[in-house]
Amino acid sequence: MADKSPEEWLKQTDYDMKTAEFMFDSGRYFYSVFMCHLAVEKALKGLYRLKLNKVPPKTHNLVFLLKEVGIKPPEGIDMLLVTLTEAQVDVRYPDNIDMLQTNYTKSAVVNLLAKAKEVLKWIKMQF
Repeated sequence: MADKSPEEWLKQTDYDMKTAEFMFDSGRYFYSVFMCHLAVEKALKGLYRLKLNKVPPKTHNLVFLLKEVGIKPPEGIDMLLVTLTEAQVDVRYPDNIDMLQTNYTKSAVVNLLAKAKEVLKWIKMQF
């Protein structure tokens, strides 16, 4: 993994969040969840790079990344990080696409998308 600057991590975060919105708007709901996870992961890795001045570890575990950075999130953000971390395995490597489409409906993902935007806003305030 290249040693990206915190600014580059944030640039990619914004790009991935826009992609999550496009996936949502096109009805690709579980891919929207995947992109939400990726956007939050990159934001946390940018924060990791900024705060610890080290290359972030190769992990998809959002809770681990936040703990490594050493900041305490407001209530609710920690639960979303758990939700996205757990969901990313299923949406990244689906066993059953029909099941994913049943679990990640428009009404379920619209809320998750909004919460992911709130999380990103909070992470960016830590920069």
